[in-house]
Amino acid sequence: MKKYVSTEMNPEIKLKINGLTYKLRVTPEKTLIDVLRDQLGLIGTKKGCNEGNGGAWTVLIDGLPMCSCLLLAVGLQNNEITTIEGSKMDEDIQIIQKAFVEVGAIQCGFCSPGMILSTKGLLDKNPNPSVYEIKEAFSGNICRCTGYKKIIKAIQTASFQINEKKSL
Repeated sequence: MKKYVSTEMNPEIKLKINGLTYKLRVTPEKTLIDVLRDQLGLIGTKKGCNEGNGGAWTVLIDGLPMCSCLLLAVGLQNNEITTIEGSKMDEDIQIIQKAFVEVGAIQCGFCSPGMILSTKGLLDKNPNPSVYEIKEAFSGNICRCTGYKKIIKAIQTASFQINEKKSL
């Protein structure tokens, strides 16, 4: 049996995602991750626990890493949202992605989008993080494949390359 949902209960919202503005109708309780994956087909952001654990759900909201599984879409109309699909527009994210591949910090790829966007958020805030600062920033990101040594090395490599690019 199909459930009828009145459009009055589903407000039209505008979300700015990866530089594009989308007009969507969503239920008030719809999370950002569900809008990204189910309505827009942006499946790079992974869905795991729906409780904010793991980090695979990470997107950037106004440049800050955030839990897309805990954010209601209707509350994000005045924010700039960046998903891993938006990485082609950001040179720093491309450098980060290459660093993860070069040092072998990517295996199955499930956590990689969240790790890469979390790295972007960290390096924008702190261009030269210590190992301790990296571990602190990534305390909510879980990877079951690579172990964290390669991820830390990838973040350090990306930091060096981005800083080198900016000094030219």
